[in-house]
Formats: sequence, C-alpha cells, structure tokens
Amino acid sequence: MASQPAVLVLDDAPGLRTGLRRLADYWSLTKPDVNTLILITTAAGFCLALPSPVGHFPLLLLFNTLLGTVLVASGTGTLNQFLERDFDRQMRRTSRRPVASGRIAPSHALGFGIALSCLGGIYLALAANLLACGLTLVTLLSYLFLYTPMKRKSPLCTLVGALPGAMPPLIGWAAAAGSLSLEAWSLYAIVFLWQFPHFMAIAWMYREDYARAGYLVLPRGKTKGDVMAFESLVPSLLLVPASFIPSLLTHPRFPFWILNLVLSSALLLPVMRVASQRSNAAAKRLLGASILYLPLVFCVILLNRF
Repeated sequence: MASQPAVLVLDDAPGLRTGLRRLADYWSLTKPDVNTLILITTAAGFCLALPSPVGHFPLLLLFNTLLGTVLVASGTGTLNQFLERDFDRQMRRTSRRPVASGRIAPSHALGFGIALSCLGGIYLALAANLLACGLTLVTLLSYLFLYTPMKRKSPLCTLVGALPGAMPPLIGWAAAAGSLSLEAWSLYAIVFLWQFPHFMAIAWMYREDYARAGYLVLPRGKTKGDVMAFESLVPSLLLVPASFIPSLLTHPRFPFWILNLVLSSALLLPVMRVASQRSNAAAKRLLGASILYLPLVFCVILLNRF
C-alpha cells in the first residue's frame, strides 16, 4: 500500500499580520508625511548650493545627505511622540498613535528614537560634513526641548518651532557647499514664513483637540481667531517678496517671477478666506494649498537657477 505524502501546513498568517502591524507602527513613529517635505527642501537646498552649470552631479553625496537627514528627522518625530504620549491620548487626531495607544512601549520608542537620531547624526558627519551634522542636531534639540514643551505654555510656540522647522534647506546647502551663504538663508526664510499659514490651518482645524490636551498653540478665549488670522496672513504676505530673493541673488528671470506671483496668489487666496470665514473647511483648503505651495516654489527656484 503506497504511503500518502506528508503535507506540512504552516499557518503563520496571524504572526505575519502581527509583524506587519508592528512594522507599520514603527514606520508611523517616524512621521513619514512630515519627512517627505523635509526631504524635498533638503534636496532643493543641496542642488541650489551647487555651481551652475554642474559638471558632475554628486549623486552619492545627495543620497548620503538625504539618508542622514531623514534618519535624524525620523528620530526626532519618534522622540516627540515619546515625550507627548500622555497629551496625545487626550486628542482625537493623535490618540491612535503607536505610543499613545500603547501599541509600542514608551521605552521601545525612546530607544528607537535615540538610535535613529544618533545613527543619522554620525552618518551625516562621516558621509557629508560636520556643519550639516551640527545643523541637524541643533534642529533636533531645539524642536524637542524648546518647541515641544512650549506648546503647553505660550502661543509663541509657533514662532519658536518655525526656527528649527526651517532648517532642512540649510542642511542640504551645508552638505553640498560646506558653508552657508546669503542665498541659503533666503531659502531658510521661505520655509520659516511658510510654516505659519501651514500650522495655523492645522491649529484651527484641531483647536478643540489642542485645548483638550492643554496646548496653547492658540490663545484661550475670543482672541484665538484674530491670532490665527494674523499669523496666517502676515507671513503669507511676506512670502511674496521672500520667494523672489533667491532668484535676485543669482539669475533673475522674468518668466519665473510670474510663476512666483501665481504661486503666492494661490496661497494668499485660501489664507484670506480662512482669515475672514474662520471655518474648518477654509482651514482644510489652506492646509492643502500650503502642502502644494512649498515643493512648487522650490521647483520654480531650481528652474530659475538651472
């Protein structure tokens, strides 16, 4: 009688799903949506620091710069969620974050964040230069130990947070050139000003959530709408001349000025709408416009340069 072949059935689907969910949780700790804009502005700063025309594009150096920067940025995002886990639990938009919900232990998030930050800093120092490394570490420390605690103390936290938040183009520039120029700081100014309408849109959409967790990104009382309108409108108006400065410092070209005006107008319209209407729908439109504006304006600056 012929024996039946042995059939080995491995049903590891539950374990696989658990592992994939755990990977997804660690991935979300790094704030990949924020990292996308960081990588875009870092790459733009890097490319603009290169001489024109470029004889041999340093692709490997660009890759090393972006990798080191995203590692530090991911570590910063992870450590931010570790520090704010108790407050995240009180907000609807953040209560399902991995540490706040308990899916990842705080000690594991702390270790993961420190490891990413140290690895990224060391990598930048070795593969790029010490200036780029120093700028990323200043960004990490000021974001975690100045901006993060200040969100529960004063509405000035937006100003404080915009200082490290505008660093990515400087990091890219420093990695490519080894120093910082006036043009590099003009890129910094654009990102610095852009953060105000971008974050005010978020702050207005989730103002009740922030208040529930004790955050003072907007003041309490009736003045919150006036503060939101002011911090959205004034920086957006300043963005119009600021967006022209990089081209004025290098190769001013009229067609690109027209594109700058179009982009500035496309951002100003939803800013004025949210300042007047003060509705969540208007804030949501401003958020979408601001996300599109930043990479597009850097594309225009790059096209004007090369």
